[in-house]
Amino acid sequence: MRTVKRLLEAVAPFKKHFICAVIFAFLGILSSLFVPVLIGYAVDCMAVEGAVDFPRLYKICGILVAMILFSMAMQWVMKQQSNTLSYLTAKELRQRLYKKLQKLPVSYTDSHADGDFVSLISTDIDIVSSGLLEGFTQVFSGFVTILSTLLFMFFLNPYIALLVVALTPISLFVSSFIAKHTHDKFQQQAKLRGQIGGYASEMIQNGELVKLYHMEEATEETFGDTNDELQKVGVVAHFFSALTNPATRFVNAVIYAGVALLGAVLAVKGKLSVGELTSFLAYCSQYTKPFNEISSVIAEFQNARASAERVFALLDEPEEESDEGLPELEVKRGTVDFEDVAFSYSKDKPFMEHFNLHIESGQTVALVGPTGCGKTTVTNLLMRFYEITDGKITVDGTDIRSVTRESLRRNFGLVLQDSWILHGTVRENIAYGKENATEEEILAAAKAAKAHSFIQRLPQGYDTMLRKNGANLSHGEKQLLCLARVMLRNPAVLILDEATSNIDTHTEHKVQKALTALMDGRTSLIAAHRLSTVQEADVILVMRDGKIVESGTHEELLQQGGFYKEIYESQFDVHTAENALKET
Repeated sequence: MRTVKRLLEAVAPFKKHFICAVIFAFLGILSSLFVPVLIGYAVDCMAVEGAVDFPRLYKICGILVAMILFSMAMQWVMKQQSNTLSYLTAKELRQRLYKKLQKLPVSYTDSHADGDFVSLISTDIDIVSSGLLEGFTQVFSGFVTILSTLLFMFFLNPYIALLVVALTPISLFVSSFIAKHTHDKFQQQAKLRGQIGGYASEMIQNGELVKLYHMEEATEETFGDTNDELQKVGVVAHFFSALTNPATRFVNAVIYAGVALLGAVLAVKGKLSVGELTSFLAYCSQYTKPFNEISSVIAEFQNARASAERVFALLDEPEEESDEGLPELEVKRGTVDFEDVAFSYSKDKPFMEHFNLHIESGQTVALVGPTGCGKTTVTNLLMRFYEITDGKITVDGTDIRSVTRESLRRNFGLVLQDSWILHGTVRENIAYGKENATEEEILAAAKAAKAHSFIQRLPQGYDTMLRKNGANLSHGEKQLLCLARVMLRNPAVLILDEATSNIDTHTEHKVQKALTALMDGRTSLIAAHRLSTVQEADVILVMRDGKIVESGTHEELLQQGGFYKEIYESQFDVHTAENALKET
């Protein structure tokens, strides 16, 4: 009931469509209830052999046709209003879901499959729309029809009406029994649908790696296992839901037969006219029809309810702590300090404790170390993608938790290892994040990033449409575009997180020149595996297991003969081997 209540709250902004749907549904039902009475009157006009009252019959038939047409018109308007309500509510829920995703912490989105979010926004919302919302007016119409028909039947003959009422609980019991057994299965089905969507999305996005490692069969097997489970759960859920309609139809047929037999006996005894018996049978059909409709909607209801629970579960996830009302950060110098910082990805396993780091204004500091040592963690904490558990991080002496996230991130330029290219033109990709960028600014940023020359060679230059994730560009070209995007924003502090790891040596030299120009006079933080990219840094910090174990310039660290020298020599041996292979 809580899920239905929350859905009704989502419907509230569009209540005028809801009210219209209810009013027109009521008018349509009311007019349809007079049809059996009119049919009964028409039959009685012809009941006596050789004495058909044609004038009265024609009048009744005219009213009957008018009532049917009026009922059809009301039903059409009701359906139109119901559909409008359904799609407006679905639109609102989608908007709320997408807005929610923007407010969720990065730690939450990192721990869930992208495909699951896509499934929620598209598939689950559609199921909620078609199941709960469209089915609501159908259920409402059904209940109004049942109650109204009962009143009319009691008015015609209370004895037959009592028989109908006595047999009705059987139909209700059948429907409720089946509904009880279908909800859990539909809930499980919705969960599996999200899992299979997330897995398929992940495998499609990384199709090249799947083929590279010959994992096609393994991924097919994993997908097949989940798909088999989804099929089994779906079969059980839909088997029970499919039982609803024939079961209620059987019960309704029993009710109809009982009414027909009792009515026939009363008609023979002269206590019921043929026309009244005809009306009663028509009312009986009208009375039992909603049970069939409601029972068929129940299956969709359970499916939609399970999807709605997933939607509202995401909407209930805790958001990033609000920073509304906090001042904006204005970076003038660009000094960065980590003071006794502690952080953990999981509560029971500390990752970083008593971490201290000082970066002077205009200084270039490099973080090096093996995978998982904490280089990217430092970046994530500085950008507040993750929140520290203790200590504080300051920029120009200001605690970053005391200012808005938007103003903090506006002062930083971040270039990641994975270059993100949106589906759009080259110009739109460079200008992403700066809506009012002029053509001159875009060109200047591209030239500064050494991207202008390759852009000019593209079919339509800056107007070239880039495919999904920049599929028509090389890794190096994509990274140059990302660098141009950062240069356009002219940030006070620059962060490079493995920015050149996916680039060939020749392109790396071009990017390095652009980076050198960009870092000039700026505070810069570089996280890198390749030591060749950090040798000119003012200070190199060597990390291991979330701690800084060594610090100094490139030459100083080599002279110390510690962990940095081990990393350097291992990379040197690799490069020597690669060069030897090329020569042979």
